[in-house]
Amino acid sequence: MTTRTRPGRAVGELLRDWRRARGLSQLDLSIGAGVSARHLSFVETGRSRPSPDLILRLAEQLNMPLAERNTVLLAGGYAPAYPSQELSDPELAPLRAAVRQMLDGHSPYPAVLVDRHWQLVEANPAVALFTDGAAPHLLTPPINVLRLSLHPDGMASRIINLPEWRAHLLARLRQQAEMTTDPVLSDLLEELRGYPSGDDVVAPTSDERSRVVIPLRYRHGERELSFISTTTLFGTPLDVTVAGLAVEAFFPADPVTAAALHALGTPGAGTR
Repeated sequence: MTTRTRPGRAVGELLRDWRRARGLSQLDLSIGAGVSARHLSFVETGRSRPSPDLILRLAEQLNMPLAERNTVLLAGGYAPAYPSQELSDPELAPLRAAVRQMLDGHSPYPAVLVDRHWQLVEANPAVALFTDGAAPHLLTPPINVLRLSLHPDGMASRIINLPEWRAHLLARLRQQAEMTTDPVLSDLLEELRGYPSGDDVVAPTSDERSRVVIPLRYRHGERELSFISTTTLFGTPLDVTVAGLAVEAFFPADPVTAAALHALGTPGAGTR
């Protein structure tokens, strides 16, 4: 996919490429955005200049990331509609407090905050369970959590079901890269595909077919721990930075793992 916006491209060209990437006809998009197909055609060919309202309506129908909506607005000669603040800005203090509460409250189970490129922003102390033993170059900021997970010098050597977990992460990253057309994610996907995949994937047993989620089975010392994961996004974001943030939290998938995590404890955070 090559719809990633670049400075200097015409607004109509950008909208046309995004429409094609989403597999929509001009008629499909025009109906959803409440504009005639003829007018949309004129916009895409440069015969008509779209208003900022029309650009935003089209961008909404195309499910474009907020950063890309700003770029298309700029291409049309308009100011960006969505701010892009640093997480340390005072305006985002309530968000930082909410994230900290989520991370600390999740102890003694691991949880991290990542940005749209899977770079680690914050973590609770329980994440040391995953980072212990990883090579220093993978723990030097900026830390990419997917690279840390699948690199042979990272967590990969301790992931018991590596082929299965790797396939899950790559499928998720591929979907995200296709949805956003972000070249950083596309490059990351190609890098991760080049890492060793572990043993060949075998057909699931009858017990495994009855599972409702794919667990992360992780070796910690002499223990085998099993986790299920959740992703939490911020609802209705209007800031580019906030739109890319996600909290990835890991829960024990069985009583043995829960007991082990409580026994290990988490320095600097309470247990529950």
